Amino acid sequence: MASILLADDDIELSSMLVDYLSEEGFSVDVAYDGDMALSKALANEYDLLILDVMMPKRNGFDVLRELRVRSLLPVLMLTARGDDVDSIVGLELGADDYLAKPSNPRVMVARIRAILRRAEAQGELHNGNEHPDQIALDDLVMHFGSRTVTRGDNPVAMTSTEFSLLSILLSEAGNVVSKADLSERALGRKLSRYDRSLDMHVSNLRKKLGPLSDDQERIKTVRGVGYIYSRN
Repeated sequence: MASILLADDDIELSSMLVDYLSEEGFSVDVAYDGDMALSKALANEYDLLILDVMMPKRNGFDVLRELRVRSLLPVLMLTARGDDVDSIVGLELGADDYLAKPSNPRVMVARIRAILRRAEAQGELHNGNEHPDQIALDDLVMHFGSRTVTRGDNPVAMTSTEFSLLSILLSEAGNVVSKADLSERALGRKLSRYDRSLDMHVSNLRKKLGPLSDDQERIKTVRGVGYIYSRN
């Protein structure tokens, strides 16, 4: 049973979500302010954090910023409906995905399960593969057994979503991968017209990995189509 921490100061909504998620087979703990959310997230073994942006004591962005310094716990951000800035900031800070409030509980469950599948794959590969395969290209190596990435001799910390996305781009290096294909394979859902998640995850990868040794952009945008990982 997956363990979820729900951080939201709306007591009535939280109670409803706890009931719904429990019926879907999840174990749910609750935090009603940012300080409590951060403390619980760091002190307990949760599989996922559902994190509202607007909370007392410490907002969701501050919680996520501090959490990412110490943990790669998967995070689903809850943002104000129609506020693209909130969703973009959340993804830039390392959220795995986001949902606008109020959201359909069935959609929330679908997002949760997609995130958990990526995180579960990380654990299964780490524990079950004695001779891990890897992809090595230029100065970058992806180790699938340990689900880690190194650039040169330096480890690069990545969320499970970023790892999944990078693995697809590297396996298709030199070829354009469409946004629609990336969304379905890396995020577990069809690409929607106004969804910026994929673009923000790619932006995060660019920042973490930096350019190639010749200063060429590592992940290039092919306008109107998708992305391509460059070969040096």
